[in-house]
Amino acid sequence: MKRLIAFFLTLCTVLMLASCAGDQQKADDVTVRVTVMKGPTGMGMAKLMEDDETGVSENDYAFTIAASPDEARNALISGTADIAALPVNLAAVLFNKGVDISFAAVNTQGVLYVLENGNTITSIEDLRGKTIYSTGQGATPQYILEYLLKKNGIDPTTDVTIEYFAEHAELASKLATNDVAIGVLPEPNVTTALNTAAQNSNTALRIALDVTEEWERIGEGELVQGCIVVSNTFKNEHPEQYAKFLEEYKASTEYALSDLDASSKLIEKFGIIPKAALAKKALPNCNICFIDGEDGISDMKSMLTVLHEANPASVGGKLPTDEFYGK
Repeated sequence: MKRLIAFFLTLCTVLMLASCAGDQQKADDVTVRVTVMKGPTGMGMAKLMEDDETGVSENDYAFTIAASPDEARNALISGTADIAALPVNLAAVLFNKGVDISFAAVNTQGVLYVLENGNTITSIEDLRGKTIYSTGQGATPQYILEYLLKKNGIDPTTDVTIEYFAEHAELASKLATNDVAIGVLPEPNVTTALNTAAQNSNTALRIALDVTEEWERIGEGELVQGCIVVSNTFKNEHPEQYAKFLEEYKASTEYALSDLDASSKLIEKFGIIPKAALAKKALPNCNICFIDGEDGISDMKSMLTVLHEANPASVGGKLPTDEFYGK
């Protein structure tokens, strides 16, 4: 009888310890809230979103797909996002406005291209005297275009005429129907314009210049347009989950670049790009990446310096301090 009692006491102790361990594990569970934007800055996240949905990811995630930078910004300001993908200048603006965030990684390099209905543009110099249509007035596309022109000896205010469309889709449509001769667009709108032109039997439309390549020629470092930022509260309170996110997101980005067929289907599934066929064609030109550490910081600082020189207001009036880079 004593042995039986001892056995039951031991069993109860084991069960209680197991229960406590389970409760502790449950208490330690953290849902990582991630906001990504439609378009290139979100494409590298698709595989991670699938892994979370199927229970493969080690972190537990809650993803939100933002239709605009404003939505992503508001998620960080309101505290409903722990991590977000943003245009690089918006990340700087938020930090300078006192939003408690840090730079995590560069996730999108250059996505801008010069399209032409014709065959006269083979260099930046060939834009001199032309009318250029673009989007992104008051944002990074404008500052990148103007800076690139200046570095090639072209005054944006006197040597060319730049007209802006409010929507990428409108300019893409005008290019596709040959109503506009020269336009600057980001992917995946470039692919959309080329596809629509082909459907309309417009064989004149082509990619004339890769803005990323032209940027490299002027020696200003990497052209960087998108980044990942993290709430410092989340980063400090959940360092293990943050480190795991970086690991899982890096793997997700590498997957997107290595398997275009599978990743484009996931990109469509999660509404990052409307159609898999479009995503597959656009992916190689979107320059999605994962660059963290000192390389990422160097690229980010270089890009923000260019934007600050072009227009201080574009980065919030001043360059971010070292605290933005976790230093």
